[in-house]
Amino acid sequence: MKVILVSGTPGTGKTTYAKKLAKEKNYVYVDVNKIIDKDNLVTDYDKIRKTKIIDTILLNKSIIKLIKEGKKEKTKGLVIDSHLSHYLPKRYSDLCIITKCNLKELKKRLVKRGYDKLKIRENLDAEIFDTCRVEALEIGHKVKTINTD
Repeated sequence: MKVILVSGTPGTGKTTYAKKLAKEKNYVYVDVNKIIDKDNLVTDYDKIRKTKIIDTILLNKSIIKLIKEGKKEKTKGLVIDSHLSHYLPKRYSDLCIITKCNLKELKKRLVKRGYDKLKIRENLDAEIFDTCRVEALEIGHKVKTINTD
């Protein structure tokens, strides 16, 4: 079974790309937000950033369990969609795709989502510094970058 992670800064087009990829390859699309809700992985709430704090160790355990279930069921493949997916240890994935977006387009998307100025700045900085790609490479993933704008 193949496992493809789709990660990137919020607003860069991960979900659109991941759903399209899963459909093209006839893989199962996995929305990590649903796993977070189902397994109650929110440990706190950051009021300043207006964001949930997720226990990535427990999240990885939930994703690994899902991967093992998929192998037992002889699933062809999984496309795992989340800006946290690249935290999964490299031995569980075949490829990590990082979505990228130009900053003007990203800002427009984040404003449309209703993000406040601090959150927009934080996400633009993450995109400028290529945070998700750098972290994925540090973990050892085979990384491919896709431009979505």
